[in-house]
Amino acid sequence: MKLCVALDLPSKKENLKLAEELKDFDVWLKVGFRSFIRDGKTFLEELKSVNPSFSLFLDLKLYDIPNTMADAAEEIAKMDVDMFNIHASAGKKAMKEVMQRLEPLEKRPLVLAVTALTSFDYHTFKEIYGEDIEEKAKQFALQAYQAGLDGVVCSVYESAAIKHETDSHFLTLTPGIRPFGEPGNDQKRVADIATAKKERVDIIVVGRPIYKAKNPAETVKKIVAAL
Repeated sequence: MKLCVALDLPSKKENLKLAEELKDFDVWLKVGFRSFIRDGKTFLEELKSVNPSFSLFLDLKLYDIPNTMADAAEEIAKMDVDMFNIHASAGKKAMKEVMQRLEPLEKRPLVLAVTALTSFDYHTFKEIYGEDIEEKAKQFALQAYQAGLDGVVCSVYESAAIKHETDSHFLTLTPGIRPFGEPGNDQKRVADIATAKKERVDIIVVGRPIYKAKNPAETVKKIVAAL
């Protein structure tokens, strides 16, 4: 299991400072909407200059018509990121088209499909999708697997079932991780490291418990040791 640190701080300066503090760790760094819209491609390049071994996850959750998603995926692949994500609910055709567009590339990033946002509780998810989270997440994951994606973004609680439905090597990345039982805040389906291990998660995403810590590097050291 690997650690992915969410760079969700209010400014590029703060995010780069955090990256500097963590430059000696073998971790993923997640760049989301806020950071990417504000700081763009140059921010990705600056992160790599801090430590070329950082693995970058561009968390933009593409969701559009198939051709537009494939166009965007092709542009993302030129940015030298290591992974990005799309919404599984865009449909199997869109997912296939994204992978077909990336197929000719000599080197492509990993592509994950978002199943159900961890901000959803069970009631809200069913209100929108008309099905229970567990069943729909498995369905989305199977479609992503069949479309040739590398894995999915899901909550800890769907990880083992998704691997059973697809393949043990099909990646699961889980947000909403509170390593040692910290508050969940806006995340509804949160879990700790022990639960993530039990559910066979491949990559855990941790944000607030790291960047709000007095010593982020020490917190990361403890998390990595627990992995």
